[in-house]
Amino acid sequence: MADRVELGVSFLRTMVRIREFEQHARIGYDAGEIPGVVHLSIGQEAVAVGVCANLAREDYVASTHRGHGHCVAKGAETGAMMAELFGKSTGTNKGKGGSMHIADFSVGMLGANGVVGGGIGIAVGAAQAARLLGKKSISVCFFGDGAVNRGPFLEGLNWSVVFKLPVLFVCEDNAFSAFTRASSTTAGKGASARAEAIGLETRSVDGNDVFAVYDAAHELIAHIREGRGPAFLYAPTYRLDGHTVFDKAPYRSSEELERKREDDPVSDLESRLREWGVAQAQVDKIHVEAREEMVRAMLSARRAPLPTEADAFLDVQNIGAPV
Repeated sequence: MADRVELGVSFLRTMVRIREFEQHARIGYDAGEIPGVVHLSIGQEAVAVGVCANLAREDYVASTHRGHGHCVAKGAETGAMMAELFGKSTGTNKGKGGSMHIADFSVGMLGANGVVGGGIGIAVGAAQAARLLGKKSISVCFFGDGAVNRGPFLEGLNWSVVFKLPVLFVCEDNAFSAFTRASSTTAGKGASARAEAIGLETRSVDGNDVFAVYDAAHELIAHIREGRGPAFLYAPTYRLDGHTVFDKAPYRSSEELERKREDDPVSDLESRLREWGVAQAQVDKIHVEAREEMVRAMLSARRAPLPTEADAFLDVQNIGAPV
C-alpha cells in the first residue's frame, strides 16, 4: 500500500501541475497576452498522467490540439511551454507553434497537432523508424473520439498491426467532437470495437480514475515491449470546459456539467489519498507549489523577447534544390 500511496501523490502532483498550467493559460488568454486559440483539457488530466507514468524519456508521444496535459506528463518544461503559448523566442518551438503545436523532442514529445487524427500517422511512423533503427522506444498516440471517424484512424491501426509495430493508441473520449456529441456522429459499437476488429489488444477503463488508466496502460505497454504488437486503450472522460477558451458550451445543460464536476479526477484522487492517510497539508502544499511554478512560468514568458523577423526563416524544412 505504501508504494500505491507514493504513486498516488506523484500522480496528484502532475495532475495539479497540468490544471494550474491551463488555468494560468486561460488568464493569459483573457488578458490578451496569448495569441491564437487555446484548447484546455481540464477534467481529462488522469488519462495523460496515468499513461505517461509508464513511459521512459526515450519513448515517443504524439498529441492532439488539446495537448498541454500530454506535454507536462511527458516531462516538458512548463516555462518553455508557457513561453510558446505567448509566442516568445524562448518557447519550445521558438514561438512559432503556439498552443496547438508544442513539441519537445528532448523528452520524446513529437508534437501537439491541430489536425484531428493527425498524430496517428506520426506515432506509427515514429514506431516504424524506431524499429528500423533498432531502438527500444515505443510510441503512444493520444487522440479524441472525433478522430475514430477519420481515415488516419483506420490506416494507422491497420499499418501498425500488419507490421506489428510498438504503438499504444489512446482514445480520450471526452464526449464531444468540438461542439457535437460524438455519440451522434459515430456508427456502430465505437472505437474499441473497431480496434478489436483490426486485431489490436484492447482495454477500456474509466478515464477519470488515474489508477485504472495507469494499470491498464501498464499491462498494454508490457504487451507492446514484449514485441507482441500494438495495443489500444479506450478511456472515457469529460471535458469540463468548452471546446476552446471562448466556447461557453451552451450545447450541454448546467445539470450535466454539475454532475460531471462531481466526478472531477483531481478531487477524486485527493479524496482517495486522504482515505489512505495522506494529510490535507501535503495536498495543499502540492497545489501551492504548482501555482508558484506557473506564476514563475507566466512572469518568464512575459519578459521573454519575441522572435525576430529573421527567425521566421529559420528551422524551415529544406527539401533541397529542384530537379
